[in-house]
Amino acid sequence: MATKTINADMLARMFLAGAQNIEAKKEIINELNVFPVPDGDTGTNMSLTIMSAAKEVMALDDRNMKDLAKAISSGSLRGARGNSGVILSQLLRGFTKAIRDEEEIDAMTLAAACQRARDTAYKAVMKPKEGTILTVASGIAARAAELAEETDDLEAFLPAVIEHAEEVLAKTPDMLPVLKEAGVVDSGGQGLIEVIKGAYAAFQGKEIDLSAITPGTGSAVTKIGAQETADIKFGYCTEFIILTEREFTEEEERDFKAYLSSIGDSIVCVADEDVVKVHVHTNDPGLAIQKALTYGQLSRMKIDNMREEHQEKLIRDAEKMAAKQAAEEAEKEKAQKAQEPRKAMGFITVSIGEGLNEIFRELGADYIIEGGQTMNPSTEDMLNAIDQVNADTVFILPNNKNIVLAANQAKALVKEKEIVVIPTKTVPQGITAIISFMPDADAKANEEAMLEGIQQVKTGQVTYAVRDTHVDDKEIHEGDIMGIGDKGILAVGTEVEATAKEMLAELVDEDSELISLYYGEEVSEEEAEKFAAEVEELYPDVDVDFHFGGQPIYYYVMAVE
Repeated sequence: MATKTINADMLARMFLAGAQNIEAKKEIINELNVFPVPDGDTGTNMSLTIMSAAKEVMALDDRNMKDLAKAISSGSLRGARGNSGVILSQLLRGFTKAIRDEEEIDAMTLAAACQRARDTAYKAVMKPKEGTILTVASGIAARAAELAEETDDLEAFLPAVIEHAEEVLAKTPDMLPVLKEAGVVDSGGQGLIEVIKGAYAAFQGKEIDLSAITPGTGSAVTKIGAQETADIKFGYCTEFIILTEREFTEEEERDFKAYLSSIGDSIVCVADEDVVKVHVHTNDPGLAIQKALTYGQLSRMKIDNMREEHQEKLIRDAEKMAAKQAAEEAEKEKAQKAQEPRKAMGFITVSIGEGLNEIFRELGADYIIEGGQTMNPSTEDMLNAIDQVNADTVFILPNNKNIVLAANQAKALVKEKEIVVIPTKTVPQGITAIISFMPDADAKANEEAMLEGIQQVKTGQVTYAVRDTHVDDKEIHEGDIMGIGDKGILAVGTEVEATAKEMLAELVDEDSELISLYYGEEVSEEEAEKFAAEVEELYPDVDVDFHFGGQPIYYYVMAVE
């Protein structure tokens, strides 16, 4: 029998299953990333983005289409991380706009929603590239439109759309040479297909484990405090059903209850012909089970550690209290800032280490978002930062190409302040931008000065490879040291300093006047000082300075001006 519509409850289950599937497959998707740097990767960013929406969906009391659409759109927009996460959030935003006023969704509605998702995502990207998640989304929209004219049976429609999406994904290396060189398909496109595959599994009625979406339900072992659980006399809530092969007599019921009373309390023992339902709190569930087996077979056994549940409740209560106190402190700080005179212009910057944080503070940054490389800040993080800066115009310095879209998405959601995103792609560009700020000039003049300033600086970063790959005509193996410039990988080697010098040779030219070195947490001050001295010898006509950056993962971050 054909299935022609999807209601809100089924769509919610499909969405949650899609979220769970990409969470389960995120490391596989991460492995498809072309650049083998230890960054916030595609799979991780897409998973965090959709999980933010999934938690809002799980919290819905009434799963009607309008509230479901709002939860998916709002949750993904605010939770979006990295370029792939932002694009996914825009796809979901467009999709939900098309279905929010429907009672049920049919093939024609699905096709229209896929087209709106594609159009919304393309508009969000300033320079869309083919061979990416956008190409896969476009292929899905085109095939869905064709199929909607041919069939109204979703059991035929959905697998055909997925099959075509996989065909489009397989062609992405032919559209982007960098993918072909690395021998991979586009990671964002793969992530989108995993979402859809998960949703289709739920549509087919497969059991989906959604435990990853529910916060605080992990199975981690918790150390139990004696004082906190002293009031729990019997620790295990034990439940089961006895399937007897004969009548469970009143005498047997009395004897069994008496036995259960000797090993526990909170006893329920109800006999109904050949079925006996049992509940007991005890410190030894095995004794209850062994006794029950003398009466028949057991079914639906369930044992919960009440001490652990009690501890988890205490932890949840403590977390709620901490969150409440943090919110109260934030409100207090916000109120204090509100009493201060409102500035004309303020700065938010993303930073990646203790030393760099301090440099940005000294240069006048009002709010620092820590993250940047391994954990890209979300749109929500940006919005919270904007809320904390008491200024008419707020400049955002993302300092990472994978954060620019999230910053622009936050900008689009703010109405009461003027937000200007300076598309800085590295920390040195961010430092140059804030140094270029002119207190006496207006916002537009400062924007132009900062944009001009970041064009004058060349940057490099020294880190290690997290996987084998072939990119920028270089064979790279896991553990290799890489020198990465603004436009790609400039040097590969096995020694940090040697690779850094090889990279600098690509950055320094006859017009260079200053080399700034920011050393990371894995480099000592003595090592950095020695390396700076060696760089001075190599480039005697160029000034060299070095600073503690404190960044993890990246041994050196460099700027050449």
